Amino acid sequence: MLSCRLARQASRAAVPRATIVPRTVPASPAVRRYAQAAPTNRQSVKPPIPLFGLDGTYASALYTAAAKTSTLDGVAKSLAALSGLLKKDPKLNTILHAPTLKPSDRAAIVGELIKHIGVADKQDTVKNFLNTLAENNRLGLIEGVCTKFENLMSAWHQEVELTVTSASPLDNKTLSRLESAVAKSEYVGQGKKLKVTNKVNPDILGGLLVEIGDRTIDLSVSSKMLKLNKLLTDSL
Repeated sequence: MLSCRLARQASRAAVPRATIVPRTVPASPAVRRYAQAAPTNRQSVKPPIPLFGLDGTYASALYTAAAKTSTLDGVAKSLAALSGLLKKDPKLNTILHAPTLKPSDRAAIVGELIKHIGVADKQDTVKNFLNTLAENNRLGLIEGVCTKFENLMSAWHQEVELTVTSASPLDNKTLSRLESAVAKSEYVGQGKKLKVTNKVNPDILGGLLVEIGDRTIDLSVSSKMLKLNKLLTDSL
């Protein structure tokens, strides 16, 4: 796994490399690094929704950089590849959060990560962004940036998140029926598209937990049992 390879590299005695030269960067490098030629239409590069937290700040800066170079879809694919890598190799995230990483370690990590983002990063937008995170010892933010960039892309595509949690996986026919019903409801605005995800949580026992955007409809058996228990308790 990548985490094992990186751990072995970090354990070896580091040999100084002529190519790793500390740079003098401004206080907010993630934003200023991408402040290239001014766009002709500022609205076209503005993130579609506000994000919060440090990972949200970096995700917004990356979105702006990708919008300026018309590489939003390519960057999204590259980040999806990184997100998949982190899910496949949980130990990698632990390494990225290690506070003892030296500049040479961070440079080596970025070099390995770049190998996994594929050819979608044609303008090296993600590569430059990873280097920025490494320079500022923020590689631990990668997972959060991937998630929040996906939120930005969903908003840009005018997608509404529909998350259906069930005790066991739902078949495609059931998901299609749910999607069709929700698409016709008041919860989905005109012109919006649904992005359906089925999560499995045996703890709900049965029924469904439906999340549409920021709304939640709890139709789970566990929720009904809790309400019944409360009703019985209050009546005693």
